[in-house]
Amino acid sequence: MIHQENISEKKMFQGLCFMVNDKMCICVRDKELMCRIDPEKVELELEKGNSREMIHNGKMMKGYIFVDEGGYRNPKDFKRLIDLCLEFNKMAKATKKKKNAQ
Repeated sequence: MIHQENISEKKMFQGLCFMVNDKMCICVRDKELMCRIDPEKVELELEKGNSREMIHNGKMMKGYIFVDEGGYRNPKDFKRLIDLCLEFNKMAKATKKKKNAQ
């Protein structure tokens, strides 16, 4: 069980994202998870298989990976991914909110 406060849901990236402390943490999209993790740990996760780098508008997004079903089917793997996301969330910077045009 994961105990976390200040969680909200937001539709983003063609899926449902879970925001923790107003920062994107993890998203569910089709049968993949989009995980925001420490950029220093991305390569290690890619080596495990079942994941790929996130490319958005032709650019590789640093610290974001997509994980397919094989990478989170096992409850231990799922919890490990959630823990990686929550661990980085503590260090991650929140995206600046856009000002409304007046």
